[in-house]
Amino acid sequence: MYKQHKRFIYFICSVSAMGGLLFGYDWVVIGGAKPFYEVYFGISDNPSQQGLAMSIALIGCLAGAMTAGRLADRIGRKPLLTAAAFIFLLSAYGTGAFDAYTWFLVWRLVGGVAIGIASGLSPMYIAEIAPPATRGKLVSINQLTIVIGILAAQVANYLIAEPVAAGLTEAPLDSWNCQWGWRWMFWAEAFPAGAFLILTFFIPESPRWLDMKGREKEALLTYERIGGKAYAESQLAELLAARPAATPERQNGVGGRRYRRVLILGIVLAVFQQWCGTNVIFNYAQEIFADAGFDIGEMLFNIVLTGVINVVFTFVAIYTVERLGRRRLILIGAGGLAIIYLLLGTGYLMHLTGFVMVIPVIAAIACYAMTLGPVTWVLLAEIFPDRVRAAGMAVCTFMLWSACFLLTYTFPLLNSALGSYGTFWIYSTICVAGYIFFTLRLPETKSKSLNEIEHELINDKIL
Repeated sequence: MYKQHKRFIYFICSVSAMGGLLFGYDWVVIGGAKPFYEVYFGISDNPSQQGLAMSIALIGCLAGAMTAGRLADRIGRKPLLTAAAFIFLLSAYGTGAFDAYTWFLVWRLVGGVAIGIASGLSPMYIAEIAPPATRGKLVSINQLTIVIGILAAQVANYLIAEPVAAGLTEAPLDSWNCQWGWRWMFWAEAFPAGAFLILTFFIPESPRWLDMKGREKEALLTYERIGGKAYAESQLAELLAARPAATPERQNGVGGRRYRRVLILGIVLAVFQQWCGTNVIFNYAQEIFADAGFDIGEMLFNIVLTGVINVVFTFVAIYTVERLGRRRLILIGAGGLAIIYLLLGTGYLMHLTGFVMVIPVIAAIACYAMTLGPVTWVLLAEIFPDRVRAAGMAVCTFMLWSACFLLTYTFPLLNSALGSYGTFWIYSTICVAGYIFFTLRLPETKSKSLNEIEHELINDKIL
C-alpha cells in the first residue's frame, strides 16, 4: 500500500471535473430559458425551430469530441482543458448578448464545442491521474460536478425568472423574462467558467501522457506528488512493462482489429447512455410537466426538484461504484429504467396528472444518477489502453453526442406523433435491449489497474 496525497489528488481531480460542471450547466440552462427565448425569437409554435435551438449545441459537441482526441494526444490533456474553459467563457457571454436568432444559434454551437471537449477529456484526465483503488470514485466526481452544474442551472433559472401569473403556459413578450431573464440565465455561466480557466494553470499534465511522449522524469515527479517515490516508481515500471512491441498500424489504431471489440463495447455504452432517454427530462421538462398538468411556475419548481434528486443519487453512485462494481450498476440502471418508463408511459396513457406523474420522473432521474450517468464515463475512461485512450474516448464521445442529437431532435416529433406514452414506451424497449446486451458482453473492471484491464480486454479478449 502507498500513502496517497489525498489533498493534491482531490484538488487536481476537482479542477478537471469543473469541465463537467460547465458541461452540466451549459447543457441544461437552455431548458429553463426555453419558455422565454422562444417567445422572444417568435418560435413558440414552430416545433422544427424549437428542436434546432435545443439540439444545435450537439453539432458543436460532435466537432469538439472529435477534435479533442487528436489534440489531447498532440498537445496534452492540460492545455486542452484550458482551451475548453476559455470557449465556455466566450459562449456564456455570446449566447445572451445578441438579438438575432441566428447569433443565438451560433453561440449555442460554440458552447457545444466546449461541452464536446470537456465531456470526454475531464474523465479521461482523472482516470489517468487516479490510483486504481479509488479510480471509480474519483472519475465519478466528474459526474457529480455535472449534476451539480445541472442543479446550479436549474436554481439559477428559478431565481432569475420573475414569477409568472398562475395558469399561464407562456410568458408575455414584453415581460422581463422574455426580454432579459433568459439572457442572464446564460450569462451566469461566465463566473464558474472564469474560475475554471484560472485553476487549469495550477494542475499538472497527465503522467501517462508524459510517459507516452518520452518525458519519464516529468511523469515520475507527478506520480511522486500523487503517492510518493515508491508509488511513482511502481507506476513507471508498470507503464514500461505494458509498452507493446511494434505492430502494424492497422492493428495499433483504435479502429484496428486489436481494439475492435473494446471500441464496439465503448460505442454501445456511449449510445445507450443517451438513448435510455433520461436526458429528455432535463431538456424538455416544460413539455413533460405541461403534459402532466403543471403550469409554467410549477414547472420551474419541479425542474429544481429533479436537479436535487440528481445530485443526491450521484452521491449514491460514488459510494457504491467501488463496492457493487461497474457491471452491476449498469444492469440495475438499464433494468430499472425499463420498468419506470413503462409505468410513466402508462400514466400518460391514462391521463394521470399532478404529483403522481412527478414520482416516476423523479424515480427515473434517481435511477440514472446512481447508475448509467456516472458509471458510463468511468467505464469509457477505463477500457481503452493508454496509446489509444484519447482516440477511443473521442470516438465514443462523438457517438454519444450523435445519439444525444438524435434523442433531443426527435423527442418533439415523437411526442407529437405518438404522444408521451408512446415515446416513453420506446425508451423502455431500448432499455430492455441494453440490459440484454450488457448481461452478455460487459465485464467487471473495479479495483483493477488500467494495465490489468488492458491485459484482460485486449490480450485475453474476454469480450
